[in-house]
Amino acid sequence: MTKTLARGRTRRLTCVTMAVATLALAPLSAADNEVTKRLQEASAVFSEVMATPDKGIPTELFEKAHCVVIVPELKTAAFIVGGKYGKGYVSCRNKAASGWSAPGAVRIEGGSVGFQIGASSTDLIMLVMSQRGAEKLLESQFTIGAGASAAAGPVGRTATAQTDAQLRADILSWSRSQGLFAGIALEGATLRQDLDDNATLYGKKLETRDIVTMGVEAPVEADGLMALLRRYSATERR
Repeated sequence: MTKTLARGRTRRLTCVTMAVATLALAPLSAADNEVTKRLQEASAVFSEVMATPDKGIPTELFEKAHCVVIVPELKTAAFIVGGKYGKGYVSCRNKAASGWSAPGAVRIEGGSVGFQIGASSTDLIMLVMSQRGAEKLLESQFTIGAGASAAAGPVGRTATAQTDAQLRADILSWSRSQGLFAGIALEGATLRQDLDDNATLYGKKLETRDIVTMGVEAPVEADGLMALLRRYSATERR
């Protein structure tokens, strides 16, 4: 009888332990799925934009870019005071070899003041066109327009229609909302690294700068995005 009771208590304890472990792992699994889904969305956004060169980002600009930032579904909400929030990824060209770095997770936040009411979701792409812009971008926190100039990017098959401001800009940016694609000015928005999403992707809280500059191997979840970056980089910057 005593042995039977002991076995029963052991089984109950095992079941409780398994239940607790399952509950503990559930948030991690949800985080994994969210980060993976966002990588897939970033790939889809970039693929769709680059597949329509007559209305998208000029290929010659992308080939000259030092870094690219892709934020799928940047949220914009406003009720008198507006605000922006979104998560995405940054990748930069490898300096020691051809190709692109593993993606580092970033968040973009910003606000504006004005009499406006509404909410929207926008896909955002930024190209960093200078070394100065890349250095600013890879700081733990960077306000667009502070220390690196920014401008709305030109749309079309070629970059011949660039204005002087665009030619001088460290960062060019575009947005896509409800099927419409256009350059967008983002001065004042803040871009910062997302250590939690980096930890989900790489197993530890790596700095985005280290991921981009230290030759960190890209996770398998990023294979689609890395393939697209290589595909549209026929001419590597020397």
